[in-house]
Amino acid sequence: MTDHDVLARLNDDYIRSVQQGDVARFREILAEDFLCSNPDGRLLDKAAFLEQTARLVTISGLTTEDVLIRILGEVAIIHARTRYRTAEGEARQGRYTDVWARRDGRWLAVSAHVTR
Repeated sequence: MTDHDVLARLNDDYIRSVQQGDVARFREILAEDFLCSNPDGRLLDKAAFLEQTARLVTISGLTTEDVLIRILGEVAIIHARTRYRTAEGEARQGRYTDVWARRDGRWLAVSAHVTR
């Protein structure tokens, strides 16, 4: 399996974990020094991101489009568009940029930036 294939699977896992509130999977794929810039401007560390993930998921139908995976040696950047529905059923979209780093032979998410 190529690095691109691994990162594509990890990206799918990340999005699935957001939709399902899967804290356990995020514990596995996020680096200890992970940081996430939320659409509201808050910067969350791993612990705060896991706490946010554990809350009731209010969106549905989260999908990705235009996924672009760029591998730059031991770092990879993933850009993509999302589509989802709010709790009220309103269709919305956003974008994200995730940064992954190869550490001890494993790809781990080190940064995320989400816009809506």
